[in-house]
Amino acid sequence: MGIDQLVAGEISSTEAAANIFLRGFLPLALAAAGLIWIAWRFGRLYCGWLCPHFSVVETINRLMFRASGKQSIWEKSPQPELQPNGLYMKPDRRFWPLTWLAALFFAFLWAVSFLTYLLPPFEIYHNLFHFSLTGNQARFIGAGTGLLFIEFMFARHLFCRFGCAVGVFQSLAWMANNRGMVVGFDRSRAKLCGECNNACDNVCPMRLKPRSIKRRMFTCTECAQCITACETVQKPFARQTLLQWVEDEAAIAVATGRPVTSQKPKSQPVP
Repeated sequence: MGIDQLVAGEISSTEAAANIFLRGFLPLALAAAGLIWIAWRFGRLYCGWLCPHFSVVETINRLMFRASGKQSIWEKSPQPELQPNGLYMKPDRRFWPLTWLAALFFAFLWAVSFLTYLLPPFEIYHNLFHFSLTGNQARFIGAGTGLLFIEFMFARHLFCRFGCAVGVFQSLAWMANNRGMVVGFDRSRAKLCGECNNACDNVCPMRLKPRSIKRRMFTCTECAQCITACETVQKPFARQTLLQWVEDEAAIAVATGRPVTSQKPKSQPVP
């Protein structure tokens, strides 16, 4: 940034200001603009494919499902044991300790990572590996681990839906574009869903209904697990999936809930 050179008198204040703008604010602004444009066009791709928190959500969801038959403790009843691939998966309480340990491990890892943003990473890891953390460092890691453990166990997907500012801004940008990429449902073949146990709904890590209109999928992370589940269910019958990515005109139908009708040209009056 040129701060040290400015203090040493090697560059002027104008040059320092230019360095801060060109090397600091401008790259951040371009990155933010790029993220918003991607979200406007394709939805929350960052959340579904790059966000480390969403990876934790998927991991703990799966472990909790194995332990209780539910991906969230807030669900009233267990999900069907029949999986999209035709196999049965019965809840096994022996997975509960593994679920708790996974949440605790991720919480501790994240707490340490957050502390390295405030203090030199070498100092933190050196003190951690040599069991010589200072009182403040230990208190920060302890408090952070406790809070993150609660979040990972009880509110992980709820945080993604309602608490993450980065995710909410992406959702707002996506909702502003009716032609943006979205999961589309082939309603003309909806009767085939009667042969399924709502596999697309069950598999969604955000606990959404993929066959709904766009505003009810406001927080969709574009992870495509619902599409994969539908493909798996329909594959033994040699049928095409009922869920697929759509955009442009087809996406308008998902956004509005009404089928898109082609506009016929008006007939010219006969002279």
